[in-house]
Order: sequence, then structure tokens, then C-alpha cells
Amino acid sequence: MKSGQILATILTGTILGLASCAGAKHAETKESNDGAAGAEVKWKTEACKLVHSGELNKAVALMDSLSDGEKGEYALQIDSLREIIDRLRYDFAVTPEEGVKMVKEIVPEADDELIAEWKGKKYIETMTIDGSEMWFRKAVRNLRLIDVEDFGLYNKLEKRGVEEDYTGYHNDMMAKDADDRGTRNWHLAKITFTLDVDADAVPAGEMVRVWLPFPFENGRQRNIRLISTSHKPTMSEGSVHHTVYMETPAVAGKPTHFGMELSYEVGGQYFSLDDLKRDLKPYDKESELYRRYTATEYPHIVPNEKMRELAKSIVGDETNPVEQASMIYDWIVARYPWAGARDYSTIPNIPEYVLENGHGDCGQVSLLNITLLRSLGIPARWESGWMLHPGDKNLHDWGEIYFEGTGWVPCDVSFGRSTKNTAIKDIYKTGTDIYRFATNEGVNGKLSPEKLYIRCETVDFQIGEVEWRGGNLPMQKWSSNLNIDKFEPVK
Repeated sequence: MKSGQILATILTGTILGLASCAGAKHAETKESNDGAAGAEVKWKTEACKLVHSGELNKAVALMDSLSDGEKGEYALQIDSLREIIDRLRYDFAVTPEEGVKMVKEIVPEADDELIAEWKGKKYIETMTIDGSEMWFRKAVRNLRLIDVEDFGLYNKLEKRGVEEDYTGYHNDMMAKDADDRGTRNWHLAKITFTLDVDADAVPAGEMVRVWLPFPFENGRQRNIRLISTSHKPTMSEGSVHHTVYMETPAVAGKPTHFGMELSYEVGGQYFSLDDLKRDLKPYDKESELYRRYTATEYPHIVPNEKMRELAKSIVGDETNPVEQASMIYDWIVARYPWAGARDYSTIPNIPEYVLENGHGDCGQVSLLNITLLRSLGIPARWESGWMLHPGDKNLHDWGEIYFEGTGWVPCDVSFGRSTKNTAIKDIYKTGTDIYRFATNEGVNGKLSPEKLYIRCETVDFQIGEVEWRGGNLPMQKWSSNLNIDKFEPVK
């Protein structure tokens, strides 16, 4: 992407917030003398540098110092950066004194030297905010999730039950007959999704706009139906984020409720490595699919020279794409344990963040996997939504890999971390179970209808989004819920 294109992407809002700073930096030299565009790059680049270095008060002061004309012209960009600053303050809100007290509650013998060692290894994530060290609000909890020697026994005990569950899911799925795409064990899922905006979070009479997640056809989801909605729905068109949009005026003193009922059929899918290698054909490198899914997608899928060198060091002399993808998967699973993540919108490049910090949640390691695969010329893309496992319903991210001769194959590198010590350790390498509600087939896309202000989830879309004429509504002012009304075998 050329510098001018990067700038245009920033200005149109496709890449919002701190993650766009890298684009502004690349564009600075070429555009700095090009009138209004150059003026934005100049102040925004400086503001981003300040935010990156933790000088949040100075970044706010810089934006406050802009002329009234500039504030009006760049209102959306200013609003986005202010939101990012608020999210950083929220995520890094623990003082060192509070953090040390929390550490000693779980490791009473931890002294200053050990805590300093953990900070140096990024087990405890910190950031200097306006001259003072602050700890990530999940840092201490993450200590018990990162697979270090001090917490190894705890992790083994925690993971044992999960591995047994996944083994059962896999065995149940494989006991059923598969179609020619390896899909089997179809189930009917009926879902109710609700979103409730707090009373008076939006001024009375103002229109409340919401987007709710909706499944899409992907070979493992079919017969999708929107059964009912609380308000007139608008279905998304042309977006990688599949949504149902609704709107209604706020009423003074009352919460604003939105809801929908939907159903779909979902199946598990599995491809053996031997079958994939047997059917493998050379990639058509001139095809639109190949070009699209091996390309750079700023800011989080950037197969640059650094990533290419890393990917090549992992696969060595291996040239078979199936084997290469398997090796990348194993490499990530062995090195990057799950840990609670900070707000994605505050991270300039998520795969590089994983490499630097030595851990990542499901979406972070999935983006690393996709980036390394694309660095080798293997088409890969994002998929995400919800995991619906019994007793373990939650948000979840995974991906897909394209092998010529077979097509798109699911890959869940994060679940691979939970099954790496079992006889079924490779099932999520080229397969997935039935407990999925997929609503995204890409990252950083525009919503449909388009959302004006920065999203709560700038990379993904899972819990919904809310805004009104005055701006984005933060998650602290609304709540959403996915309820599984029915999940039964298709007759």
C-alpha cells in the first residue's frame, strides 16, 4: 500500500485510533506539504507518538490546542484518539503498590526482585502513563495463566478438564458420517441475542443505533433464519462483519431494549493432514482469492520482511504448504499461552505484540498465525464469533487456511493450546467442532450500515455496537447477551 493510500484509509475511517498511527507515520513525509491532508498527518502523527510513549495528557493538550476550524474538520479523528486514550487509562489503572499487594495475595513469598524479573519477562505488563508506572488491570490474573515454572502445576490442573471435554466433542463429531467437505454432526441452534442500553445513557428523543451479530454461510453454517426482532431490522451488505442493524429513539428514565431471535444449522468439520497433502495442487497465484488472502491488511496483518524471516526460520527447507501450516501451528501452540488481553484498539500491531510479550488471547495468536501463513504465500483469513460449548459459552476467534485442491479449512490455533497433550492434539489444526456461532470473516471492516464513530471493537465484532448522534456509546453504558434457546441434532 502506498503512503497516499494509507492516508486515505485513515481519513475514511477504515483504520481508526492508535492502530492508525503507523499509517500516519508512513504517510508523513510524502503528505506533509500537501495542504489539509498534510496538516492532519502532522498533528495526528505527533499525537500518536505521545500516546505510544504514554504521554496522554500531552496528547490531549495537543488536540485541545487545535483551532476551532481544525477541531471541526477532524472531529471524528479527534474523537477516536480521545477514546483510545480513555481505553488506555482504563486498562492501565493499577498502581505498582496495588499490583504488588495483589501479587502477594497469590504468591506470598514474592519479593521485589522476583516481581522485577516477572516485569522484565513481560509476565506483568506495565506502561508508563504521564510519567508514572501503571500496571495492566489483568496483569496479576494473567500470572496464573502464563505457563511459567511458578504456575506450571496450577495450569496443568486447570487444563485437564478442558482437554477431556474437547476429546469428547471430537469423538462425538467423528462418530457421524461426513459429507464431501468433511462436515458432519449437524445441529440446529436457536439463539436469542439482546442488547440493553442504560437509562439516560442517550438523551431522550435522540436516535439510538445498534448493530447485533448475525451468522453467515461458511460451509459449516447453513439454513440461517432471522425469526423475529424488537425493531425493524436492516441486514448488512458487503461487510466482513455480519450484522442486524436496528434503531429507536431513547426514552427518558428508561433503558432501551433491542433483541432478535435467529436459528441456523451448524456442523463440525475435519480434514486429515494426509488427505490435504494427497489432494494438494499448486496455488493459482494470479487468482483474486490468492492475491487477497496473501496481501497486507493494515494494521494487524502485515507480512513484512520481519515476519517472512520468522516464518522461514520456523519451516526451514519445507515447501509443502500443508506441512508449513502445521509447523507454524505447532510453533505458536508451544510458545504462546493464553492470557487476558488489553483493548485491541490500543495495540498498533497485534502479532508483533504477541511476539514481544510472549502470550496472547485467541484473537491475538490467530492474527499471528494468519500473518505468518501469508508471509509464506499461504492464503489465510480471520473467522470469529462465539464458542457455544456446554458450560463454557464465550467470545472466540479462530481462522481459515486455503489449500488449493481442497478449499478453505478451519484452523483454531488457540484451542490447539488446550489439546496439545492429548491423542487428538491436531484436530483444531485442520478442523473445528460444532459449537460455533461465526459472525465475522475478516477484521477492521466497516459495519453496514456504516458506523460514524469509532467502534468499541475496532478489530472484531462479537458483542454488538451502539452509537448516537453524539458519539460512540462505551460498553460501560450498555450490555448484551447471547442465549442458547435450543441446540439439538438435525433430524
